[in-house]
This record gives sequence, C-alpha cells and structure tokens, in this order.
Amino acid sequence: MPAPAPAVELRGVGKTFRTGAEPLTVLEPLDLTLAPGSVTALVGPSGCGKSTLLRIVAGLEEPDEGGVVGIGGDDPLTVRRRGELAIAFQDPSLLPWRTAASNVALASKLAGRPVDVTRVRELLAMVGLAGFEDARPAELSGGMRQRAAIARCLITEPRLLLLDEPFGAVDELTRRRLNIELPPLWSGATTTTLLVTHSVPEAVLLADRVLVMSPRPGSIVADLDVDIPRPRRMEHLHTRRFGALVDEIGVLLGVDQFIGGQD
Repeated sequence: MPAPAPAVELRGVGKTFRTGAEPLTVLEPLDLTLAPGSVTALVGPSGCGKSTLLRIVAGLEEPDEGGVVGIGGDDPLTVRRRGELAIAFQDPSLLPWRTAASNVALASKLAGRPVDVTRVRELLAMVGLAGFEDARPAELSGGMRQRAAIARCLITEPRLLLLDEPFGAVDELTRRRLNIELPPLWSGATTTTLLVTHSVPEAVLLADRVLVMSPRPGSIVADLDVDIPRPRRMEHLHTRRFGALVDEIGVLLGVDQFIGGQD
C-alpha cells in the first residue's frame, strides 16, 4: 500500500537575496500548512516570490535563518533523496538524446529504484502518448513534451508534487485540455500537490485551495477554499460559482478576471 500523503508545514519561511549591492527581500516570513492529499494553488503578480517559495519547499533554495520546512516530519532533501518529491517546471527539460520512455524511466533511476518498463508505458498512455514511447523530444509538440514531463514526475509515485507553471509553455487550447485530462493522475489521497500559476481560472479549476500573494516582498493576503465538486470538467468554467471565485481572486490581485459564468 502506498504511503499516505504528507502534510507540508512551513514556519517562518522567508527569503532575502544578498547577491547584489542591496539586499532584495522577495518573501516575507510566512507560516503555511498544506493538508495531506490536498491540491493548493499559489497565484500573485510576477516577482512576488511564488516560484521561490516552491523552490524552498523542494529544497532547491534555503529559507532565511529561522525558517523551517517539514514534509511529513522530514526535511525536503531527505524526501527528495527517497524519490518521494517531484517537481515539474514550465520548461519540460527532457534530455534531447533520450526517447520519451527513457526520459520517464530516468526519474526512477535517479531515485535509485528499478525501472518498471510496463509502468513507464502505462503512464505514457495515460498522458496520451501511446505510440510515442520511442520518439525523442524534438519529434514531440510542446504539449506532448509537457505530458512526458508530467509522466516523469509521476513514475516515482511522489508523496509531494510541485508544479511551477507546468502548462505555461503550451497554447491555450492545449493548456485547457491538459487542465482537464492530467489532474486525475496526481489528485488523490497519496499525493499532496502545490501548484504555481499566473492563470486564475487554471488555479480555480485545479485546486482545492487558492493562496493569493501580494506584490514583492510576497506575503499571503488571502486563503480561499474552492468549493466546486470533483471531477472538474470544462463546463465548470461557465458556472456562476466558478466565475464568482475567479472574480474574487481577480479583485484581490487588482486585475479583471471576469469569466461571465452562469448556472
């Protein structure tokens, strides 16, 4: 039986970069808890520290002194070494000389696990890449490369999944389709997910909870529950409740995000 999803706890986590002439504070110290198995979206203006916060949770950046990140009681590096943490960026970062199947299998190798060839093929089929197992990244469209990157994240059955604008590099039609088709692959009791996105409708469509951040230095100014039942489908984009949530977040961000939904 897979291990249960971890709670993620941040205490006093902030970040100031001191590489230039003047210190640059991008994140004010914040406390945050992500419930096990939840999907949480971070939205906010460019430069507010969303991606920095994600990188701190992943253990790719160190928080300022006094900040603590706990993932199911462990630190990010320990969780990553066990292959229980996966992160997908806007750039799929597939190795160009490897096939789609080989790129997916690489995550298992790096986690020190045996490669399950059958599972690799199953995941590629689940993300719509059946028949493209032997294709190299240059032979795949942007959306197909992103699907392969998601499959690579999922092959280790991560307990924590971090997504940094994972659909930002694809066209709007493909992005909408991926928003609907891929979340069922990572939503569930054994995975906790944190998503960074600039798209408010995408945040409402994918998440159980949306955290709205202020301009730099970033802080959390609103914490909203998304009370729309799952599974989410394209028709939810046109409901009054969906439109109201998108508008509320848009007001908090100071932008017009009106969807014009109706029941």
